[in-house]
Amino acid sequence: MPIRLMENFRAVFYAPYYATYALGFYAREGVEVELMTSDAPGDAVPKLTDHSIDITWGGPMRVMKAHDQDKHSSLVSFCEVVSHDPFFLIGKAGSKPFRLSDLAQMKFASVSEVPTPWMCLQHDLRESHIAPDKLPRIVDRAMGRNYNALKAGDLDVMQAFEPFVSMAEQDKAGDVLYAASRRGPTAYTAFIATREACATYREEFAAMTRATAKMLGWVYANPADELATAVSHFFPDVPKAVLTRSLSRYREAGLWSRETAMNQQGFTRLADSLHSGGFITNLPRYDECVELELNEIRPGS
Repeated sequence: MPIRLMENFRAVFYAPYYATYALGFYAREGVEVELMTSDAPGDAVPKLTDHSIDITWGGPMRVMKAHDQDKHSSLVSFCEVVSHDPFFLIGKAGSKPFRLSDLAQMKFASVSEVPTPWMCLQHDLRESHIAPDKLPRIVDRAMGRNYNALKAGDLDVMQAFEPFVSMAEQDKAGDVLYAASRRGPTAYTAFIATREACATYREEFAAMTRATAKMLGWVYANPADELATAVSHFFPDVPKAVLTRSLSRYREAGLWSRETAMNQQGFTRLADSLHSGGFITNLPRYDECVELELNEIRPGS
């Protein structure tokens, strides 16, 4: 019986997950994995609790939110892959270096599809002594629509992930004004499962963690175009050159973890951002939200 692994949603910054599956890293560790698609961000989490799937990947924010709503929640994270924020602010570079305070004078659209990008950005704004709630912004449009508005000159700045940055550079629609990855570690994506599933499938999840650790080593040891080749069939609408540039940018930024243990500094940064933005009421505890035994698995263990 294969382990049922459901993606969170289709995104370029999840490339190591797709490559681990596509290049047979799970199979080499002796675990059979069935990769299932998701219809929308967060769609997989309810399927964990009704046992439709065994494991997913996604933001630790979903685990933090679950524990904030229910102190007895069984959801846990382990095996971090995306350890930095993959989002950017894109717009036309001016004659002076961009500062976050400039957003007050710009027509700006934030990400609407998922909450974490804005939660993290609003925390950056607070640390720059800028009141996020006083910032005029468009909050209800998809990134694709915002990109068309940026190209048309109807928008000054948009918040987005790759491949929009590489597309904007190619189309001469905008430049990177702010890369959120530069703030440092922010726990962004890891495996999510229930504690019950972690007990039932401990050996299988440990094997998946070892496979992921080996993939992360592979990612940093090989050119970005090899990663693009491995995952290109997951992104048929993204030209190969754009996909390669997108993955190269993320690789150069150190977006993906060097080891699978969830960074405690990154966990705290995400928790503080969710708390300051009102997404959660209480600050979560690392040992409550992280499956510690699986989190410490190493490639050779």
